[in-house]
Amino acid sequence: MRKAIQNLEESRIREVANAGMGRSDVLAFWFGESDEVTPQFIRDAAIESLQKGETFYSHNLGLPELREAVAQYTSRLHPKVTASRIAITSGGVNALMLAVQALVDAGDEVVAVTPVWPNLTAQPLILGARLKRVSLTPAAGAWTLDLQALLDAITPATKVLVVNAPNNPTGWTLSRAQQQAILEHCRKTGTWILADEVYERLYYEETANRCAPSFLDVASPDDRLVVVHSFSKSFLMTGWRLGWLVMPDDLTHDMGKLLEFNTSCASVFTQRAGIVALQRTEEVTPRVVAHLKACRDTLVPLLQAVPQVRLEAAKGGMYAFFQLDGYKDSLDTAKRLVAEAGLGLAPGNAFAPEAQGWLRWCFASKDLSRLEQGVDRLSGWLAGHKA
Repeated sequence: MRKAIQNLEESRIREVANAGMGRSDVLAFWFGESDEVTPQFIRDAAIESLQKGETFYSHNLGLPELREAVAQYTSRLHPKVTASRIAITSGGVNALMLAVQALVDAGDEVVAVTPVWPNLTAQPLILGARLKRVSLTPAAGAWTLDLQALLDAITPATKVLVVNAPNNPTGWTLSRAQQQAILEHCRKTGTWILADEVYERLYYEETANRCAPSFLDVASPDDRLVVVHSFSKSFLMTGWRLGWLVMPDDLTHDMGKLLEFNTSCASVFTQRAGIVALQRTEEVTPRVVAHLKACRDTLVPLLQAVPQVRLEAAKGGMYAFFQLDGYKDSLDTAKRLVAEAGLGLAPGNAFAPEAQGWLRWCFASKDLSRLEQGVDRLSGWLAGHKA
């Protein structure tokens, strides 16, 4: 077994979840997904595809109809994107791994903005890259970027910058001006930008296009930019494993080759579901975002009223990321909450060492009362236990 694989850390989120799996009394908020089922008309599209016998391979890059639908969807939100720049993948995780495989050689330097979902920092390490972390800075429960520190970390030796915004877990979001500064700097250093923008529609500030700032808004089609998206969050399709990449035209052909040696292609019936999801997005995404905002606005004030909690409402994403005063070991705290309070949260140090002492609460709950019950359990546990 390669040392790079042996040295990978196991998911601390899974470690906590495994401790509570099978317990009906646990309120689980550890995974980044809604508890709402995929809309019926999306499921029906997949069922119809299967009934037609569409059980065969598709083009490596995806069904032409889906690539075109993704291009049109993206072009409604951002400057025009052609289908020739789109590759369909088996989920956002697969899209991220494909991008890293395409861009990173063993020994290359990769800079990542952290805290971040652990897959984004693990993937370069799997390929033998050298990882340099640039941490967001917490203050009064909110995380912010020291832009100059990030720019100083990106040099001509930096092959790829990995950035996730809106960010999982912190909810931090890049501003348009920050994106422009990063892009201009990376042009000078020759650095690729790998932008994980899967949460762009889960954004709660008022914008003309109803989504978070995107690198696609400031970049040229031939810039060294790869943007990752997924159907999981905005369309309630986590288990479908369907995503896409937006990239420069001259990268697409080789990405098709790479897809062949990974998954060959996404399954056709999931792609048919994706086409319908994009065609009828206005029936899904605005409602999802409105509900998630209600979830956020229910949970955050309740948590802020707990004396030992420090957090600010996130502008984007689906998480409340909070510091718990007096509880420095996030993993131990999360395990204790499962065992002693029946409350399932993700430990902050799963996302970066600097997030030790923090906890992530996925607030994507169909029933708002579950969030209230969860805060009651947290408050009760804090009242009866010592750090």
